Amino acid sequence: MTTATAAHAWPSAPGRTWPFVQTISVTHDFSGFDLFMPATQRSAVFIDGANLYATTKALGFDIDYKKLLKEFQSRENLLRAFYYTAMIEDQEYSSIRPLIDWLDYNGYRVVTKPVKEFTDSTGRRKYKGNMDIELAIDALELSPHIGHMILFSGDGDFRSLVEAMQRRGVKVTVISTIQTQPAMISDELRRQADEFVDLASLAGRIGREPSERPARTSGEAPSRYRGEGRGNPGLENRYGIRQPEAEEE
Repeated sequence: MTTATAAHAWPSAPGRTWPFVQTISVTHDFSGFDLFMPATQRSAVFIDGANLYATTKALGFDIDYKKLLKEFQSRENLLRAFYYTAMIEDQEYSSIRPLIDWLDYNGYRVVTKPVKEFTDSTGRRKYKGNMDIELAIDALELSPHIGHMILFSGDGDFRSLVEAMQRRGVKVTVISTIQTQPAMISDELRRQADEFVDLASLAGRIGREPSERPARTSGEAPSRYRGEGRGNPGLENRYGIRQPEAEEE
């Protein structure tokens, strides 16, 4: 708790007295704001969906996106929360679609684009879905209206974006983890950030309860890179969306 008091007396004009003293008392309670700026600061959250998914998978917990949004709304004056992901459009069913729809209706600004398919030099089909440009453009356009950018990603390609935001007077907090081997955040991004917060330290506040998490399958690839049938249980539930249990056939 900090208190600041300022007193100012205006000088008297010739032949007149101004017994006027203005005292300003300001009290701020910063309890609970140890990681971020005061709630009066406008901020925006930018989530690199694929990178965050890989990070939480490595840490062994799942994000509850409803909790995540409430957490940052309670900490700051949250202006926007963006979620970026690429999608394979020609699939009959995408396991990430329930997440995208839920986020879109529950306070997130969702940005997607089609995954590009290509064939490598060995003839194998591969997919590419990079959302770095879309995230960078949104952040730079929003920079005049915020004082704090919260980036959920460990991708070193964002180092130049972080530097550009800082030149515009925006504080940048990067959230990823160094608790895994190897670390999920690049060293250059961590060095560039004004503040680094390990995602593992937020698990208790934005993670799903263990009883609500479906069992993970070892070696499983992120869902945005593969198609899943509707019969697969628990795929959508990984993203913090509580849905009714499917009826047995």
